Amino acid sequence: MINAVGVPQSILLLGGTSEIGLAIVEEYLAKGTQHVVLAALPNDPLREQSVAQVKAAGAATVKVVDFDATAFDTHAAAIDEAFADGDIDVAVVAFALDGDPEELWQNQQKAALVAQVNFSGSVSVGVLLGQKFKAQGHGQIIAMSSVAGERVRRSNFVYGATKAGFDGFYLNLGEALEPYGASVTVVRPGMARTRFSAHVAKEAPLTLDKEQVAKIAVDAAIAGKPLVWAPAPFRFVMMGLKAVPRPLFKKLPI
Repeated sequence: MINAVGVPQSILLLGGTSEIGLAIVEEYLAKGTQHVVLAALPNDPLREQSVAQVKAAGAATVKVVDFDATAFDTHAAAIDEAFADGDIDVAVVAFALDGDPEELWQNQQKAALVAQVNFSGSVSVGVLLGQKFKAQGHGQIIAMSSVAGERVRRSNFVYGATKAGFDGFYLNLGEALEPYGASVTVVRPGMARTRFSAHVAKEAPLTLDKEQVAKIAVDAAIAGKPLVWAPAPFRFVMMGLKAVPRPLFKKLPI
């Protein structure tokens, strides 16, 4: 159970080698979380390193579950395995793909894969987590969205479109779960300094370290917020951009 100060006893990370996901786990471990489940691709070379990282951060027990976001027919078994040792208090959905934005909109196979992972796979596990938390009568999902999904830009519209769908699903999943004692916190970070953004040539304004994003996410989850921007000023940046008429918006250098 999540204790009186918002600290869970158990946490599931879907995207078990995600740098931001692991930073979130470490943030919770520093507060007293005990049991960690890492759900990751079976052939991910970073699995062992991720296990060692969370053990070094203080996890009493670490379990690894095979998880492939595109193998939808295996998701129910993976979630069942994650919950097999007892209730999961917090589940972090932190897996995603990106790529060269100009290649993505012109490569059907790569675009479909990004859509499968970022949207379809996330919806699939979200429904399953919702069932588990509804049955438990408690639980919290931290869903790692992106400011890219708030107003999809021409410069990265395949990725942005997948995150727009992700964002809409998890915000409303939180509303659906509220009567059953569970909740969702959607996190909308800008660029973070991770392997995921390493292909981007120029660092964007308001870029954060992964540890900063993790603290924002965990603080928002503990406070019971349904939505948080990382960093907070992005809320006002995006409010302004969403108000710009499309003929003008498409001329902006973003």
